[in-house]
This record gives sequence, structure tokens and C-alpha cells, in this order.
Amino acid sequence: MTTWNQVYDPFGSPWLSTLAASLPVIALLGMIASGKVKAHIAAVLSLVLAFCVAVFLFGMPADLAARASGYGVALGLFPIGWIILNVIFLYRLTVEKGWFATLQQSVAGITTDRRLQLLLVAFAFGAFFEGAGGFGTPVAVTGAILIGLGFSPLAASGLSLIANTAPVAYGALGAPIQGLASVTGYDPYILGAMIGRQLPFFSVLVPFWLIWVFAGFRGMMQIWPAILVCGGSFALAQFGISNYVNPWIVDIGAALVSMGALVLFLRVWRPAVIWTSPALRGNDPSLGFVTAAGGAKVAPTGAYARTASSSEIMMAWVPWIILSVIVAIWGTGWFKAIVNPIFTWKYEVPGLHNVIMKVPPVVAKAHPEAAVFAFTYMSYTGTGVLFAAIISGLLMRFSPWRLVTAYLETIWVLRYSLITISAMLALGVLTRYAGVDATLGLAFAGTGILYPFFGTLLGWLGVALTGSDTASNVLFGGLQKITSEQLGLSGILMASANSSGGVMGKMIDAQSIVVASTATGYFGQEGKILRFVFWHSIVLACLVGCLVMLQAYVYPFNAMVIHP
Repeated sequence: MTTWNQVYDPFGSPWLSTLAASLPVIALLGMIASGKVKAHIAAVLSLVLAFCVAVFLFGMPADLAARASGYGVALGLFPIGWIILNVIFLYRLTVEKGWFATLQQSVAGITTDRRLQLLLVAFAFGAFFEGAGGFGTPVAVTGAILIGLGFSPLAASGLSLIANTAPVAYGALGAPIQGLASVTGYDPYILGAMIGRQLPFFSVLVPFWLIWVFAGFRGMMQIWPAILVCGGSFALAQFGISNYVNPWIVDIGAALVSMGALVLFLRVWRPAVIWTSPALRGNDPSLGFVTAAGGAKVAPTGAYARTASSSEIMMAWVPWIILSVIVAIWGTGWFKAIVNPIFTWKYEVPGLHNVIMKVPPVVAKAHPEAAVFAFTYMSYTGTGVLFAAIISGLLMRFSPWRLVTAYLETIWVLRYSLITISAMLALGVLTRYAGVDATLGLAFAGTGILYPFFGTLLGWLGVALTGSDTASNVLFGGLQKITSEQLGLSGILMASANSSGGVMGKMIDAQSIVVASTATGYFGQEGKILRFVFWHSIVLACLVGCLVMLQAYVYPFNAMVIHP
């Protein structure tokens, strides 16, 4: 079969070629940033534009471009879309049966100090739902709970967004890492481990930051032991699970450890002053704003019809315990070794596999690009989640028929999200096979010694404008790898930095802000929420960039970098 060599400078001008290569990304980010084009429509239109750029500007044969796009759609649905679909299915079952409301009530009864409630709900509990669902779920859940606990709308919205940062790279059972692995070719276990050597620093910092924003420096220092227990236990678990277990259950495991450690600590320690104000320290423009929390419904404190018994509270946690156990098993190497030889379908994409040649200067020696869709359907994390949801549904006494109809309803609810994810993956895979990302990577190499810092901010920008660490990783993961290799840096370091830097952009993306305003009933006030979190996002992203700079050049930080 005739091969096609990628072309990285089709116009004979690096400036023009880079501009042409950037058109799909600029169009995508511009449409989403405008707020006038829905995410799924923007993703599809940008995919069409990327197809035209690849074919008409970079000379990629149209049939290759079509096959690459189709391959990307498949990767978007499996495994990433498959994870999200089944996690949200489980979540909706618990809401329908009332078990989620019981779980909310159990959290609300642990402490009356607002600062400690923030640690427990916004950070630790939010991290759990980030790990289980991601894609806006944690902000919706924690925002609604905080409103139910009596927090002001701006505090509930903005603080939920700030808290939903350090766990994001492992969100939706590792979906961002899976997306990063899909476009870089790196082992997701290695990427997860490297990210686990960056984000734990911020898992300690963010809880302090969160309470400082809410209660001021003095209010923060009054409960610093509790903050350290919460963030420190999360960071240690985040590092341990990501480096020695797998990248899929990092957030779930770390969140459970953090919640458990904080609850146990609060049995032996109490702050000298109980902070009861639900408003932001200083001027809180949302005081007096009448809300109607959306998303996961929660009654205000004291408005529950009755107090749940200890057995009911225990049962409310059972679905999430089942999920944690099954996903932990599904992520192990021994389980995959058992099921993959039996339940795997490997499909070499005809007309694409080993047809496209990646050539110098992007690589030292020309080599063909493989295109094999490994449909390991039984060992997919999403399959484990589906089993957990079915088991939990039967325990909650759903009929088999209701489970089927609830699943179909979930597909319908998530239809646009699944389209968006598939189109995003298709765009990322197409640009990779067309060599478009290589052209952008060669341009970014011009930042030279400062690339670790600006490459990290590129991840931040991607999440800020796409609303997804997964989407940002797919768009820029290949670029990070190529650029770092051109500069003699670790590709694993910079691919990981794209995800680690990206998490700080999560709090300012339009989708998350809309989710927060909806969950807290702070309708029409999205601009206030954005202004509240914007500078926190920038400063935290720059701090991640500084850490990556140290890991790139300075001992002993550079000893933390994993090499393939």
C-alpha cells in the first residue's frame, strides 16, 4: 500500500504553516469562549475545519483523513465516553432512590464550623465525585450541598470551583490521562505516576488557599491542623495510588482517605472558635440573593423530613464503596491479564495502519504510524463501573426493566457530552496523523528554555477554553510531546504538565461556571463568579509552571521525572 509522508511546512514559511495548523484550535477555542456556540456544535465544526486543513493545506489524502477521524470517534466513545456514561448512570440511580440525599445529610451532620464543612464537602467530597464522574459533576454536587448547608451563592459557587482543581487530572476515573495517552502514545500508568509527582504539592496547597479565600488568613490559621490533615492525607494517597497502584482510582481512593482522616481527626480536635458565617469574608455581593439549587437536590440544614438512621447512612455509601472496590480490581494488571486474552478485539484500521509516515525533523528516523483499535471491552474501566451500577441498582431494589429505562435516559441526557468527547478525540487524532500538531510543536519549540513554564500554561489555557482536562490533553498532548523532544526535554514531563497545569483552568471555564451558577441557583451572575475566581486560577497555574521548570532543570526536582 502506498504510504504518505507528513508535511510540516506546506507553505515553505514556518509562520504561514503554523497559522494554518492553528486554525482548527483557534476556531474551537474561539467558538467556546464566545459562549454563543454550544460545545458539541463547536467540536463538530472544528473537526470539519481540521479535516479541510489536513486535506487542502497539508496535502493529506481525503480517505486517510476520514479514516483518522473515524478512528478518533471510536477512541472518544471507548474508553472515555464509556466511563462517563456509566458513572452518571450510577449517580442518577442513587439520586432517584433518595440514597444520595441521605449521603448529603450524613456529611452535613459532621461539623457546624463552615470552614471544616468546606474542607469536607468542597475539597474531599468534591474530589470523590471528580474521580467518579468529573465533567462538571463535582461542582454541581458540592455547590448544591453547600447551598443546602446555608452558604451564600457566591461562596458555594466560587469555592466549589477553586476546590475542584488538584483532583481534576484524575477525574472521571482517569479519563484525562486516558485521553493524553491516546494522543501521545505514552503508557497511561507512567503519565499518571508523573502527574502524581506534580499535583500532590497542590493537593496540600489548595485546601489552605480555599479557607484563606473564604475566611481570611487568620481564619485559616485557626484551623491549620485540620487543613493539613485534609490536604496532607489526600496528597500522600494521591502520590501513592498514582505511582504504585493505577491512575484510574486516584481521586476516589485519595478522597476516601482524606474524608476518613479528617472525620477521625475531628473526633479528637475542635477549633477554639467555631466559624458560623456562611458568607465570604469582606464584601459578599450574593448575600440576600434568593436561590433555588439545581442539579443534585439538597434541603437546607434542618429542613430534612427526618434524620436518617446510621444503617441508612451506611447503605447510602454502599454504591460508592462497591464502585471503588470494582474499579480497583479492574485497574490491576492481573485482572487485565486474565480477561484481555479472551475479551479483546484488535482492529487494524484498514487504509490507515502503517500508511502514514512521520518524518524528520519531528523524529530522528522516518517510521510508520500504527492505527490499531484495541477493543478490550471487558477490561475497560467503564465496564467495571457498569457492573457496579447494576449491582448497586439491584441492592436499591430497582427492577431490571427500570434499570434498562434509566440507562436509556442517561444516554439521552449525556448525548451532547458524548458527541463533544467523540468530536474532540477525532480532532486530536486527525491532527496527529495529519502532522498538524507537529507543525505547532515545532513552533512552540521557539520558546526555548522557558518552554516548561509556557507549556504548562498552554494546558491551563486549553482547559479554560474547552472546559475539560481531557479535551485539553487531546488537543495539546501530542504537541507537548513533540515540542519537548525538539528541546531535549522529557516528553513525559511536559505531557503530564499539560494535564497538571490544565487543572487550574477548570475553575474559569465557561461550562464549569454555568454548572456552578445552576447548582447554586445563582442564575445570571456568571460574570461575578468568573471575576471571583479568575486571579486565583492564573496565580495557581503559574505556580504549577514554576514547579515544572524546577522539575525540568533543577536538582532534586529533576530526579522526580520519570523516563521511559
